[in-house]
Order: sequence, then structure tokens, then C-alpha cells
Amino acid sequence: MSVYLHGLSTTLPPHCLEQRDVESRATDLFAGKYPQFARLSRTFRTSGVERRYSVVPLEWFMVDHGWNSRSDAYLAGAKALFIQAVDAALQDAGWSAGEVDCVVTVSSTGIATPTLDAQVFTQVGFRRDIMRVPVFGLGCAGGVTGLSIAQALSSAKPNAKVLLVVVEACSLSFRADRLQKADIIAAVLFGDGAAAACLSGAKPNTRQVVTLGRGHQTLWPDTLNIMGWDVDDTGLGVVFDRSIPEFVRTEFAQATTGALHATGLSHQEIDRYVCHPGGAKVVAAIEEALLLPALDLQAERDVLRDYGNMSAPTVLFVLKQVLSTGARGQMMACALGPGFTASYLPLYVGEGTR
Repeated sequence: MSVYLHGLSTTLPPHCLEQRDVESRATDLFAGKYPQFARLSRTFRTSGVERRYSVVPLEWFMVDHGWNSRSDAYLAGAKALFIQAVDAALQDAGWSAGEVDCVVTVSSTGIATPTLDAQVFTQVGFRRDIMRVPVFGLGCAGGVTGLSIAQALSSAKPNAKVLLVVVEACSLSFRADRLQKADIIAAVLFGDGAAAACLSGAKPNTRQVVTLGRGHQTLWPDTLNIMGWDVDDTGLGVVFDRSIPEFVRTEFAQATTGALHATGLSHQEIDRYVCHPGGAKVVAAIEEALLLPALDLQAERDVLRDYGNMSAPTVLFVLKQVLSTGARGQMMACALGPGFTASYLPLYVGEGTR
């Protein structure tokens, strides 16, 4: 059964953090106690990130925080982002919250039980019999995998209206106590944001029709230490291995070939790859691995520049930007995340009837 995209939204938290200001504050925190900081600080200027957004102001990061403080900030920020993203996506689709049959919620940067969809139930206006599918632990792959899960649910029930909500507050995992390189890179790259998408089996009456195919994943064994969280008494600590760009260069092409084969496509048929921009080096490595022209992934670089790496929702920011240009043809969304895993979703963008 065909599944169509009816609405897509992206949203940001209220606090804009300019990269120069983040570098200045990071220098205050790290320079006197982390010998490698002077060398690593150059990354602030070469990362491709000029600004990002946070659920908390810059001053929040200048004092120590534990689980309670981080969790309180996550719940407040994530719920606000959830509501904003849902409202905008429903408006884009012309749906009401009461029409939604299923909500898939993806988030890996905080813990909420009851889950976020339940915590905003009254404010959003979901029905009491809505199916809730919360998904945790996918990290940067969560946007593509979440879209794949929503597509599969919609395909199983073509008349159902399925809503995907992807919310991350990466900034709250900032740690000045561990003095690890991964924490510096996280401070350089990560921001907060959310996205939402409306899916159903009914073809929309729109100028641009996006048809979603069935997703595919590749999981590499013995790669648990490449990306993820360390969990301790203070909070979540990022695991972010330096080998990621080289891993992409050596492994991503074969994984992508497998995903294309599994979805009945070939590299020659893809008009546009829609990629999660994990960082400037990762974007360049993807172009190299897939033999794309240099700077072919300009939308990815633009999103990274303006919003940083927001983890799971970032690829949906890229998709929205690509669609806004009027692009048409066969595309493949892809992202890498903890596991270590690659997630793929084919989508075809054609002319509509409006």
C-alpha cells in the first residue's frame, strides 16, 4: 500500500546560541583544566556550525547539574517542542489532533515515563483511543527510523492517520566534569530541535506529492563503542568516536548498496540523497563514499550551519529544506546512529494535482 506525506514541520527552542559565544563559554570552562582544549578549540571554527538552539539559556551551562536538574529541563523543553511541532504539522496537513489514530514519538536525550505523548495529551487534544508508540535509543538515526516505523504502521492500516514526532534536547547532556574529547565535540556540534510528520494511505491533494517507501536498516557487529550514551550519577555522557568519518568512508557505500537493493532501487536511480549531517567531516565522507559531486549535499551543510546537529530530527530539517526548493524525483533518506546502525527510507517526490 502506498503511504504519503501529508504534513511536515520543524521547530526550535527559544534560546539561540551563537558559535562564538559557545566557544567563549567553553574556553572559560575547559581551558584551565583540560590540556588538549587549545588544540580542540579550533573545531569550533571548522565544524560548519555557526549557531544552534537550546531549551535552556547559555548561562545554564556555567554551573553543575545532576539528573534531577537535567530531567526537569528535558521535560519542560521537550514537551514545549512536541506541542509546537505537532501543531505546525497538523496545520500543514489540514488535520486536527482528534483525527490522529497513532502517534510515534522518537527521543533519546531524556527519559519520560509517562512518555511525552501522554504528558501533552490534554494540551494537544489527542483522542483517548490513540495508539502510542514511543521509541528510545536510536540517537541520530531516529529521524529516518522513526519515519520508517510510521510508514510501516500507515501501510498496515491505510485509512489510519499516523503522526511522527521527533524531539531531542542534546544540549542538556553537556558535561564539563568528565574532561573527554567527546564532550568538547558535543559542545561544538549539538543543538536542540523537533520535527513532526503526518502520514496516511490517502493521496493528498497537494502541489507536491511525497510517497514513502519501506525503510531498511544495517547494523554492524562489535561497534557499540562508536556512538551512544554513558550513564552515571550525573546524567548522560556522550559517546562519540573519532573514527566515524573514516567508518563512513569504508562502510557506508556497501551498506547503501544493500539498502538500495532491498528497496528495489539502484544508485543510478537516486536523484537526491537526503542525509543526516552529523558533522562537516561526516557530510564530506558521505559524498566521498557515495561518489557524489563535492558539495552535492548543500542542504545538509546549510542545516548544520544554522542549527547544529540536533540528533534525530536533523534529517527532517534537511528533507523540509529539500522539498521547499521544489525538488522532484527519487530520493533516499539516510542516517547513522548508535548500534552502530545505518537507517534508510526511499521516498519519491512527484507532481500533485493542485
